[in-house]
Amino acid sequence: MLYYLRVLGNSLAVGQRTLDPPGKVRILLPQPEKVSNIHERKMKPELIVDYQCHLGEGPIWHPFEKRIYWLDISRGLIFWLDPATKEHRICYEGETVGGMTIQKDGTLLLFMAKGTIAIWRDGQLEQVISEIPEVRESRFNDVIADPVGRVFCGTLSTEKRLGRLYRLNTDGSITTILEDVKVSNGMGFSPNCKHMYHTDSRVRKIYLFDYDQNNGNLTNRHVFVETPANEGAPDGMTVDAEGYVWSARWGAGILVRYTPQGVEQTRIQFPARKVSSVTFGGEDYTDLYVTTAGGHNKSEEGQGAGALFRLRPGVRGVPEFFSRVGLQILPQTIESNDSSEAPFV
Repeated sequence: MLYYLRVLGNSLAVGQRTLDPPGKVRILLPQPEKVSNIHERKMKPELIVDYQCHLGEGPIWHPFEKRIYWLDISRGLIFWLDPATKEHRICYEGETVGGMTIQKDGTLLLFMAKGTIAIWRDGQLEQVISEIPEVRESRFNDVIADPVGRVFCGTLSTEKRLGRLYRLNTDGSITTILEDVKVSNGMGFSPNCKHMYHTDSRVRKIYLFDYDQNNGNLTNRHVFVETPANEGAPDGMTVDAEGYVWSARWGAGILVRYTPQGVEQTRIQFPARKVSSVTFGGEDYTDLYVTTAGGHNKSEEGQGAGALFRLRPGVRGVPEFFSRVGLQILPQTIESNDSSEAPFV
């Protein structure tokens, strides 16, 4: 739309309105339609498949198989869906899996209870790390591979110990990155890979760090977004090709898109109260897959609770990085250097 200014004697016209008195000019432009309303009309969630997941989580697109994988953490299940054929199935039943990455060779790297990390290949598990002492009474939660193939992997708090964010290195060693994390959750990288996001759901914050790709270190933490107390908690997340952050909102039934400056740009309502995670997929990464939880209690959690949804938002995502953790690594248990036990709050 074209706007114009025109001088009329001692007054100024904006469009068709005349502003007086002279010397005090206010330029009034018509208010544009809210971007959030535009996007909400285009992005009605489509229920793709409903396994009534108790805790649907961890969606990730497998570019070799052209399938979307996701979890039901509570029941120890992994699913896949082929969007082209609409075939879907349970492909794993076993120990609890809190998060997973796609390895460069196409296998899955599973992050499990007690700090166990294992490669799942042809239906068999090959342990990379047997357990982590601090995680014996807990489990891994959200994870993400970085550009080099390392994996940032967070854990949940227990009554005796707060959670942590670890980094699994490509040689199978593991490094503590953050301590005193309440509920480690969604992560993502900026398009230029100079920054990394990390969510702590219990404190309702998404943090932004400077990220050094050379050594995998995180520095200069500051708050990117803090969500309102009455609007649930930020959960899983992803970053699109424009650098905007998509954050699932557990307990609020919404998916929120933020600008790179942390300003809410739009929100999409779901027929499920516990929206848990989100990722891009499809041949050109224009499909947005969203997991939900509460499928065992739809009367309270919503009729779409526990289902997998798809959106076509009109923006493109980017492929997740492959993990490149050595495949021939003997099982190991790392030693703890933590002598304190922080209370869970």
